[in-house]
Amino acid sequence: MKKRLAKYIALGGLLLCSPLLAAQEVITETAPTLNSGNTAWIIVATVLVLMMTIPGLAFFYGGLVRQKNVLSIMMQCLILTAVISIEWVIIGYSWVFGTGFMDGSSLGAIIGGLDKVFLRGITLDTLTAGDIPELLFAMFQCMFAVITPALIIGAFAERIKFSGFLLFSVLWALFIYNPMAHWVWGGGWMQQMGAIDFAGGTVVHINAGISALVMAIMIGRRKGYRTTGHPVTPHNIPFVVIGTSLLWLGWIGFNAGSGLAADGLAANALLVTHFATAAAAVTWMSLEWIINKKPTIVGICTGAVAGLVAITPAAGTADVFGALFIGLIASAICYIMVAYVKPKLKYDDSLDAFGVHGIGGLVGAILTGVFATQFITGAEGVQGALYGDWHQLWIQVIASAASIAYSAVGTIILFFIVNKTVGLKVTKEEEAIGLDISQHGEIAYSEDE
Repeated sequence: MKKRLAKYIALGGLLLCSPLLAAQEVITETAPTLNSGNTAWIIVATVLVLMMTIPGLAFFYGGLVRQKNVLSIMMQCLILTAVISIEWVIIGYSWVFGTGFMDGSSLGAIIGGLDKVFLRGITLDTLTAGDIPELLFAMFQCMFAVITPALIIGAFAERIKFSGFLLFSVLWALFIYNPMAHWVWGGGWMQQMGAIDFAGGTVVHINAGISALVMAIMIGRRKGYRTTGHPVTPHNIPFVVIGTSLLWLGWIGFNAGSGLAADGLAANALLVTHFATAAAAVTWMSLEWIINKKPTIVGICTGAVAGLVAITPAAGTADVFGALFIGLIASAICYIMVAYVKPKLKYDDSLDAFGVHGIGGLVGAILTGVFATQFITGAEGVQGALYGDWHQLWIQVIASAASIAYSAVGTIILFFIVNKTVGLKVTKEEEAIGLDISQHGEIAYSEDE
């Protein structure tokens, strides 16, 4: 009898405890834990994206200018890496990915909040999408914030005061990049609308490219710029090749890292990024060969960058078929802009920041709405007009148009503010001797070289 009673008591205790044990198992199963594979990959991707600005963009732009201005380009890339990183940690990340205003109010659609200023509240154990540390996510996004204003350098190269450049760039990051990044990636109105921008077609390339055009027009042409609109001869083409190679390599982190996981989507992003870039490079070379009878190294480098730019927004939704046509179409349109439209209109976009990044980003953003496929996004994912969803294409057009308008108006306002305070364009004498000497008191090459 006592044994039977003890048995019943034990059974009753087990029944009482089982829900608690089950609940504990559920809690254990659902509690997020750090994914070491994803974390390791995003650390690598962060380094790759940093490499795109220094030394990638520094060499690419530096090789395209005249030798008396190469150090000024490299200085601009270096200082932006420093000051934008500081701005990002202090307030930029919070403005983009903070949640202080994301409480259902209309303000949350415009800006994130101030709750993560100085990365407040983010600990070593705070995880985000992909189960990676939020500190790492903040640094990955920091590299995007760094390279975007650096792209604009190509529009006003060889003729801008260092002080004016620095003030303009910081203000631009604060009031143009941060809001745009929140709209697209931080839960803002473009993201709510369903706009696709996997790695920065609108946020990075349209944004920077349109600002580049505005700055090129408003700051005026270089003294040595020919009236026909022909570009200035690059001083070091091997630098351009080195820069292009580093950009191509770094772009793998830029695009394949944007899914925040080491998975099939990252593999596809890597594949389509490389494939579209290859197609764009061959397209540009072929057009030069047919039209000018000689393929150039600068041309194939420019074509490759155009392909990298165009595939960026589509890297998470397009397959290799879409990547091929995005590379072909973007390269051809960018070639027309650089070889024909710019000389015709005679605006001095020194290093074709608008012609490649602005136009390439615009073409890529719109074609994302054409070539997005559920073969990549899944049965419930987005798809483009080619597969029957014309609504997605319309969303991409609206997002692109809004990006153009905001970037253009914001840049015009900032231009007048900076020009009226510290000034922007160097004097004719300073431009003649070169920015390396006039702005930094240094020369890149000794006279016996």
